[in-house]
Amino acid sequence: MEKHGNQLETDLHTLMQSSASRRQMLRWISAGGAATLLGCGGGSDASTSTTTSSTTSTTGTTTGTSTGTTGSTTSSCSIIPEETAGPYPGDGSNSNGVSIANALALSGIVRSDIRSSIAGASGVAAGVPLTIKLQLVNTKTSCASLAGYAIYLWHCDRDGNYSMYSSGVTAENYLRGVQETDSNGSVSFTTIFPGCYSGRIPHVHFEVYPSVSKISSSNNKVKTSQFTFPMATLNEAYQATGYTSSVRNLSQITYATDNVFSDGTSLQMVSVTGNATQGYVVTLTVGISV
Repeated sequence: MEKHGNQLETDLHTLMQSSASRRQMLRWISAGGAATLLGCGGGSDASTSTTTSSTTSTTGTTTGTSTGTTGSTTSSCSIIPEETAGPYPGDGSNSNGVSIANALALSGIVRSDIRSSIAGASGVAAGVPLTIKLQLVNTKTSCASLAGYAIYLWHCDRDGNYSMYSSGVTAENYLRGVQETDSNGSVSFTTIFPGCYSGRIPHVHFEVYPSVSKISSSNNKVKTSQFTFPMATLNEAYQATGYTSSVRNLSQITYATDNVFSDGTSLQMVSVTGNATQGYVVTLTVGISV
């Protein structure tokens, strides 16, 4: 689009100053038609992370796969990158093709165990047990814990389907839930290990809201992001029953070719304990600036 006078120069300067612009444009190009209702997925809308002190550029690595260059990091907490909610958020911001999909309006959505459906739906997601522990901290106040915030978390099932959207599970709402952060800024979700669908590294989505009372509108969210798992954990988990298609799909994708994690995973890579037989516990510190 043609600009006149100094307007083009001003617009270009503004674009280059935006911490998310380059990353966002690249992902818009790569994401293409990711919003079709054929399984899990979505593009990215990430911003470069910042820290509470002086920063250095680092390169993140994970077992077996290079993850590329991360955002600026230090020994202190850093802002987790902003990412896309993808086409299956279930937060009232879009339709599943029939009606507005809003898990946040369901009775019982504030819960720790998200393996079963609620509000009249009866489905239960099967898979390797997984406990997700997140700690929310404020990068503006020396990484102080953020109590009283609400974290809405969702992910696909072991077959790579999202409840409320994917064919066969549109009437279900499992693997979606909200928890309020405690005095330490922590929440815990009991779920199953997500599968790997074609074209994406396995991941979990989440949105952060100022309080549980604010989840009534997705416009109130203060952060949207995703996190992923070490490659060694993925390879081990997918040897379990029910994850056959995940083995094949995982072999065709890397962090470097994923449209969300191709620029690095250091702030979005969980720490893991456990195994595929007894289940896994994963932890992650989530830094936001409020």
